[in-house]
Amino acid sequence: MDKVKLSWIGHSCFEISCGKTVLIDPFIDGNPAATVSSSELEPDIIAVTHGHSDHLGDTVSIAQRTGCTVVCIHEISQYLRSKGIKTIGMNIGGTVQVDDISFTMTDAVHSSSIDEANWGFDGGKAAGFVITCNGISVYHAGDTGIFKDMELIYQLYHPDVALLPIGGRYTMDSKDAALAVKMLQVNMAIPMHYNTFEEVAQDPMIFANSVKTLSKAEVLIMAVNDSMVL
Repeated sequence: MDKVKLSWIGHSCFEISCGKTVLIDPFIDGNPAATVSSSELEPDIIAVTHGHSDHLGDTVSIAQRTGCTVVCIHEISQYLRSKGIKTIGMNIGGTVQVDDISFTMTDAVHSSSIDEANWGFDGGKAAGFVITCNGISVYHAGDTGIFKDMELIYQLYHPDVALLPIGGRYTMDSKDAALAVKMLQVNMAIPMHYNTFEEVAQDPMIFANSVKTLSKAEVLIMAVNDSMVL
């Protein structure tokens, strides 16, 4: 079986490489924590969880330059098509297949305006993704508060790895995210969406220690530009 490589670009932006390259929530050029520029990235597919500027990010410029496909909720898909971008629109509970990679859109408890559209387009609903490639499933929660149906995400999709926001204020904090790990029953949990700005400053060790009291999951605290093979 081919390997799956996971890299953290910063904030909520991850890259999954498994024959094809998937870039999730590419907030890069405006991200004070990022150490690469968007022009250095060559994804085959971009997955966008919602329209806020720290998630939609550099999607337009990257997709226009590379010609890659963007997987996202219907409303964001319509906006991106107006920019000449190739999209696959979908909605909560749906699954699409792009090459050998499947994208299942999950619920998220959050808002989703398209900030850069100046209110000209509805951003639909915030979402997460379970992305499956080469037999490995990665759950990217997007921006969300904790919700009880995370137990259903486990029951339906059995993700191996969870990428969870811990920043508080706009999303779950560390302690809520630790309870989410318990509900998801994943083998590994990776914190995201923290320490990019003062408003989401968090000590990820609080998350790691809280997970230890609730779950057998391994917690991996990645540094920006860290990579690992799943």
